[in-house]
Amino acid sequence: MATAAPSLWQRMAAWCRRNLPTRESMERSRLLRPVAHRVLAPELWRFTRRSVPRGVALGMVTGILFPIAQIPLSALFALPFRANVPAAALTTFITNPLTTPFLWGLAYWIGRAVLHLDTVVPGRPVADAASAGWLQWLMSEAGPAIAVGLLILTVAMAVGGYFLSILGWRLWIARKWRHRHAIKD
Repeated sequence: MATAAPSLWQRMAAWCRRNLPTRESMERSRLLRPVAHRVLAPELWRFTRRSVPRGVALGMVTGILFPIAQIPLSALFALPFRANVPAAALTTFITNPLTTPFLWGLAYWIGRAVLHLDTVVPGRPVADAASAGWLQWLMSEAGPAIAVGLLILTVAMAVGGYFLSILGWRLWIARKWRHRHAIKD
């Protein structure tokens, strides 16, 4: 009799088991040896109801604010905050080539609203900005708006991710309990 094909989640889990480094292989790494006792602390790699939301929030912060080296930075920042390192590293993928333009556009829109750059000004600001060039516009209006918008967006998404992961954790545990009680009955 033929067995059913593995589901997407089963294939992804099998791929992770095959390709992700193990704790033992990381302990043997020459690069990590000086800090291995701190980086490989079990509480940083264990999925608990407190460490996962911290990791999600931290991953949001490093994913949005830092354009390069997001995963190493999130792992480094996870140490003092006792956050889950895999959750922090995976959450940095919130920014990718598909989502980054949307996030930066949203940040610009938020920054413009907060800095009141859309108020009516005398003269011809659009024509003046066009004659000055895009670099002048970037430095005078877009740069500060994007910076302020990114900070606001980062805080909002980190707080939202923190509370959504707490809610997700609770729902997952409740589902496990219901399933466990359904088997007993």
